[in-house]
Amino acid sequence: MSRSRDPAWRRLVDAASDPYRRAGRFAWHFARGKLGMDPVFHHLLSVGLIPPGARVVDIGCGQGLLASLLRSADRAGAEGRWPQGWAEPPRGAHYTGIELMPRDVDRARAAVGDAGTFVCGDMRQVALPACDVVVILDVLHYATVAEQDALLARVRDALSPGGRLLLRVGDADARRGFVISQWVDRVVTHVRGHRAPPTHGRPLAAWREALRRLGFAVEPRPMSHGTPFANVLLVAERGPAPGADVAQTGTP
Repeated sequence: MSRSRDPAWRRLVDAASDPYRRAGRFAWHFARGKLGMDPVFHHLLSVGLIPPGARVVDIGCGQGLLASLLRSADRAGAEGRWPQGWAEPPRGAHYTGIELMPRDVDRARAAVGDAGTFVCGDMRQVALPACDVVVILDVLHYATVAEQDALLARVRDALSPGGRLLLRVGDADARRGFVISQWVDRVVTHVRGHRAPPTHGRPLAAWREALRRLGFAVEPRPMSHGTPFANVLLVAERGPAPGADVAQTGTP
């Protein structure tokens, strides 16, 4: 069943979107559209990439959509409304969101300030708390390659042994999809009231190699279903030694 026709998923999206009414019509419509149309949120929950009780750091969290979704998932699990066939719900997750744009932080705090902690600051400079899962969706390309590598090294150091980085990037080798995704990214950034900075993409192979050098075992998962983009979710597990690479796909 597609996401749009899955009543359980629609209920989760509605529950996670509803608090944004408090932050204004734009925030509410953006939440409904993003959660409902972007395949990554459904994937994170349905296959259990965020385990129960995890300390989650969301870098580039925007208006805190993941925080709201995790809270809605917690409630659905507690009330016995969790979709059959899905992995265990991420009940009891502890959320910290980091966002550069004050407008987005204000929307997050107005809507779901009680769902986690929101830090307004530059991802290149903000100290990362000890955590079990780090989520970085579609924002790392705003930093230079050197800054990307430095942040990824800090992420590795913040993660617990066996911790997980969920990094979505655009594959610069997929020319058409990459160009489209960059154009849409700039449009959305402008609509949200921000200036779009220069971007620094990499081919998928280069992203994987950068993570391997830091000791992550990396599994790429296509994450553009139903869109014209070239997005890939890199599921990277922190291990005791560098060089491991998980080639197969599937539920961890």
